[in-house]
Amino acid sequence: MPFLAGLNKDQSIATRLFITAAAWSTILLLVAGIFLVTLYRRNTEKSFDDRLSVYLRSLVADMAVGNEEQRNEPGQLGDPQFDLAQSGWYWQVTRLDSSETPVRQSLSLSGATLPRLSDPDSDNAPGSVHASYVQGPDGRRLRLFERIIDIGASGTFLIQVAASTEEAEDQIWRFKLTLIATFTMLSLALVGTTALQVRFGLQPLRKLQSEVASIRKGEGERIEGQFPHDLAPLADELNLLISSNREVVERARTQVGNLAHALKTPLSVIVNEADREQTEFGSKVREQTTIMRDQVTFYLDRARAAARMRVVGSVVDVDASLDSLLRTFEKIYFERHLDFELNSPADLRFRGEKQDFEEMAGNLLDNAGKWAKSHVLVEAKRVTSAGGTFGLIEITIDDDGPGLPPNQRAEALARGQRLDETKPGSGLGLNIVVDLASGYGGTLSLEDSPLGGLRARLRLPAV
Repeated sequence: MPFLAGLNKDQSIATRLFITAAAWSTILLLVAGIFLVTLYRRNTEKSFDDRLSVYLRSLVADMAVGNEEQRNEPGQLGDPQFDLAQSGWYWQVTRLDSSETPVRQSLSLSGATLPRLSDPDSDNAPGSVHASYVQGPDGRRLRLFERIIDIGASGTFLIQVAASTEEAEDQIWRFKLTLIATFTMLSLALVGTTALQVRFGLQPLRKLQSEVASIRKGEGERIEGQFPHDLAPLADELNLLISSNREVVERARTQVGNLAHALKTPLSVIVNEADREQTEFGSKVREQTTIMRDQVTFYLDRARAAARMRVVGSVVDVDASLDSLLRTFEKIYFERHLDFELNSPADLRFRGEKQDFEEMAGNLLDNAGKWAKSHVLVEAKRVTSAGGTFGLIEITIDDDGPGLPPNQRAEALARGQRLDETKPGSGLGLNIVVDLASGYGGTLSLEDSPLGGLRARLRLPAV
């Protein structure tokens, strides 16, 4: 449909239904209005012509009376407008077999004459009626009826009746105004009822959307409530999908845990046997076993995180989690007298697992605590994505330490990289944060801090 071609593909169902219904209603009302105006015009013109035809037949009947004394005097047609000068209503009788001058005419003509429709040179059979529009003696548009009658010895006469179309046009115009006012009120009523109908009809969809949003925010575990028979299967399928998702994640967690326990024992045996060998071979085995254990731990952690990321409905209170972490690190770095400061609103929610969030934030806080001189500042706020399509949580962690040159920041985020061997750690902390954040669709970047050290900027999806 051409009038729907302009609808955007991303417009809501409610908008599409409303625009479609409103457009069809407008088109139908417009077509109905044109039809009614056309029908009314035809009926009005026919009624007008019938009225003039009655006057014409009355004049013909009057002229057909053989006795001159029995004919009605001018003005006896029953309409006073024929007696008012230049009223727009006229009649005229002209004798055609003599001088062709009017022998009788209405007082309204005031001495003027009506134009002829029939051609004098053509074969105009007596009794035939001609009708057309002409310009009257006063310049107005007239509807003219004429008829030729032959009354024998009394002669041949041309009977004419004309009237201004202003009255009929005024009636048609008033009908148009009435129709426009009526259809305008009707269209407003239709638009209002359409809006109510769309709102009422889509209410179950809005309820379903609200239930799904509650699950995503962690406020519910399944879709509750009654739905219409055409939406109930969808709600049931979504509940089954959520249950299936949780079962898959639970099985994955179990398998990952089993694998971790299964690998720990053989690795511990290998390390113990290597410790007995005080040789270069034993040292090499210990070195490689340690690398293997770190690799196993790293990838098992990633597997656990990937499983948790697919759990529907997990939500973390950012402010509470950060506050708990800061109190922990204040105790860890108590001897260095580090000051941990937190600025975070109370309504921030992270869409993910609490364990993952605390691991990401904890690694960044631990890194800042290792390098800070006296102060670590943590700030959290809500921001929007680059396209403005969804909300993000931005956490910045600043320290007043020595900082990190820009050319070394990418290397610091790589797995297993330690830029300073004097500080404890495996070099996996920042890379774990990168992997976890990436799994949630977030990012981690390192920048210059206003405090003089390093700033870690972590962005994660918000509820």
